Amino acid sequence: MSEALRPLLDQWAAALVQVIQSMADQKAEANWQFAPAPAPESEQIWWEQPLQIAPGVAVWVVAPRATWEHTGTVTLKAAGLETVEVAEAKNTYIEILGQSLSAFARAVGAAIGREVTCGPGEERAPEPLPETGAAVTVNFGDSTVATLWIGLSSKLIAALAAPPENHKGDERLPAKYADSAEEKPAHPATPPTMDLLLEVELPVSISFGKTALPMKDVLKLTTGSIVELNRGVNEHVEVLVNRCLIARGEVVVVEGNYGVRIQQIVSRQDRLRSFR
Repeated sequence: MSEALRPLLDQWAAALVQVIQSMADQKAEANWQFAPAPAPESEQIWWEQPLQIAPGVAVWVVAPRATWEHTGTVTLKAAGLETVEVAEAKNTYIEILGQSLSAFARAVGAAIGREVTCGPGEERAPEPLPETGAAVTVNFGDSTVATLWIGLSSKLIAALAAPPENHKGDERLPAKYADSAEEKPAHPATPPTMDLLLEVELPVSISFGKTALPMKDVLKLTTGSIVELNRGVNEHVEVLVNRCLIARGEVVVVEGNYGVRIQQIVSRQDRLRSFR
């Protein structure tokens, strides 16, 4: 079984490095080896990530504070933040971890011959500890070495051990593959979930600027009051999608309605700053 797990762990380690390099703008490399679960430590983060295969199928990733705090901090500093709160570093680490585990889920799907996605994750340690796991060492470009451990549930091991044919006709398969096992592609060109995501409606808003006022001044506002913003009349307005900065542009009028002509798609660093 260990040979079957090696390509999955290789792909997860590679995905973790790729996410760190893209978000932290820092070279990194990861190595792993099979190992038992680490001893409990203060301020560890145990992250439970269910996989949408069957109830109880999950992986857990544990990181000591030194790992999650450094990973989150270098990422946010790469985005231009000079000071990083501990809570911000923690949330950023969890975001990086979530993206890498999505790649792990896709690798599991390829191994069992069906689509696998991540369910909602949460901070929770497993009971009992998984018997199968691997220690991961991440070397950052600044010579910092970070360690993690990933554990696999026994039900995930069982799903991987079963031949792909055992999953044919599974009631959890997408409906469009359930009619005929022979017609089910091993690697669909477009995941069915992508079609669903493309129909999701997101709120789009335009920001002309911001300001901060004392409560006493807010209470004085009446009809006709003028509030000065922090953006000049000739500066670009910001396009926000789901409250995240996506682009900048200029205000135009289209058939009597206001609109925005996109002038610039913002960088990854600017998007991270907008979360603060």
